[in-house]
Amino acid sequence: MKRALGFIGVFLSFLYDASAGEDILPFDCGNNSHNCKNFCHLCYEFYQGPTMDCLSGLLNLCLHTFDVEMAQNSTNWCIWGNVSGSYSNLSLCTEEISDCLLIPWPNPLVEQIFVDIHTKFFKDCPTEELSDPPPVIIFALVITPICLIPVMVSLVVLKTKNGDGST
Repeated sequence: MKRALGFIGVFLSFLYDASAGEDILPFDCGNNSHNCKNFCHLCYEFYQGPTMDCLSGLLNLCLHTFDVEMAQNSTNWCIWGNVSGSYSNLSLCTEEISDCLLIPWPNPLVEQIFVDIHTKFFKDCPTEELSDPPPVIIFALVITPICLIPVMVSLVVLKTKNGDGST
C-alpha cells in the first residue's frame, strides 16, 4: 500500500513539474504548431474558449495576409500559377487555426471565407463550360450499338436452334 501511494505521489509530482511555468487552459488546445498555445490563449482571454467568434477573429489574420499578398501580386489573378501560393497559404492558415482550436475543418465559416474571396478576386475569370464532344466521337458512340444489334440478334437465333440442325 505504501508503495502504491509513493508511486502515485511521484507520478503527480512529475505531472506538476511538467506543467510548471505554463498556463493551464480550461479547454483542450491542439498542439500541431508553435502558434497553437497563442491562439488558444487569445480565445480564452477574449472569448472564454474556442468559439466560432474567436475562430472568425483569428481567420481575419489569414484574410489580411491573403489580401496583402494579392495586392502585391497585381498580375492576372485568373492564371493559377500567379495565385496558387497565396491561395495555398490561406488554406493552410485556416486549417492550422481550426486545428489548434479543435474546430473541424472545413467548416461553414471557412467555406464562406473562400466563397467571399472567389467573389472578390476571381469573379471575372473565365470558366471552362461543358461543350459537346466533336462530331466524330458522337458518331462512333451512336453507330457502335446500332451495328452491334443485328450481330447480337443473329447470334441469339443461331444458338437457340434445335440441336439436330433440321430447322
